[in-house]
Amino acid sequence: MKSLPRHLISITCAAALTAACAALPPSTGDMSADPLPARQHYVAFRARAPLQIDGVMADAEWGAVQWTELFVDIEGDKQPKPRLATRAKMQWDNQYFYIAAEMKEPHLWGTLTKRDSVIFHDNDFEVFIDPDGDTHDYYELEVNALGTEWDLLLERPYRDGAPALHEFDTPGLLSAVHLNGTLNTPSDVDDSWTIEIAIPFASLAAFAGRPVPPAGGDVWWVNFSRVQWKLDVVDGGYRKRCDSEGRELREDNWVWSPQGVIAMHEPESWGLVQFEDAIASGETSLADPFRLPADLWQRYLLREIYDTQKAYRSAHETFFDSTEELSEVLRKQCEEGGYELSLFTTPSMFEARLKHRATGVLRVNHEGHIW
Repeated sequence: MKSLPRHLISITCAAALTAACAALPPSTGDMSADPLPARQHYVAFRARAPLQIDGVMADAEWGAVQWTELFVDIEGDKQPKPRLATRAKMQWDNQYFYIAAEMKEPHLWGTLTKRDSVIFHDNDFEVFIDPDGDTHDYYELEVNALGTEWDLLLERPYRDGAPALHEFDTPGLLSAVHLNGTLNTPSDVDDSWTIEIAIPFASLAAFAGRPVPPAGGDVWWVNFSRVQWKLDVVDGGYRKRCDSEGRELREDNWVWSPQGVIAMHEPESWGLVQFEDAIASGETSLADPFRLPADLWQRYLLREIYDTQKAYRSAHETFFDSTEELSEVLRKQCEEGGYELSLFTTPSMFEARLKHRATGVLRVNHEGHIW
């Protein structure tokens, strides 16, 4: 995944520096492209009728929409392709965001039966949704092969010091699992498991930061993860594989849109889902193009500023002091991209504002919130 140089952006405390900022990828300089070339995009069409959530995907409506690309390792090309195939589909109507997934699996296994257990301790399928892309107030759902659910809210990512709200239960959530094989039976070889999920838009409304259900053309930040443990057969049952010192081997993390690091809670790197009003069909699924959000680069650049400020503060317990040299670099970038940066700091916090003639002003602060 290409990354932009993290320039040391600096100012005197409580002062403002206005300069240019348009950090273009050196290879293309194309701000009409996604700044994260490995990011996945998907166009979700309207379901013709309400879907039956039984885990089977037998509804004709599912046959009318496209699969995502096969999932990859969470680190992307840094790691080999997953040894088992995973793919997903999406649709929507005025009530639900529908998600379905198929996971090839020769050894169906699950142990957790209590709701809101830490489900990724089993093999699982996970959903992450940030409707407004502000990297705060986002939703997570995990389900294992037993159909046990764990749903929670994040006020902000763990990296920014926020706890997860485990007590949240999604009002009206529907999910179902179908097993193509036998659970917890090492003596045979299984085929796969499938899952269907219907998340009520009403359950997301309080923290979506935008109208729900979405309007045609709206784009949400979404990602899916499959946690997969390596298992051994011991005494007629499954046990997580350990190293020579008895420590459990790390799980595999396979995702729809690669994060570049082993961390799902990096919402700015999630895939992008565009909601379209057209009814799902083979023709519409192929014909309707995905359109990047107009402010995607603006958000990316703000994230670069935040990461730079956070790294500097970690090392020096303060934010940057101003240098004329770095100001000159920023002015040059402004000429290329048309972005105007205003950066304000105190000893303990900062706010950066990026203004563009086409998209207006977006901000990021010391907690990583983009708005």
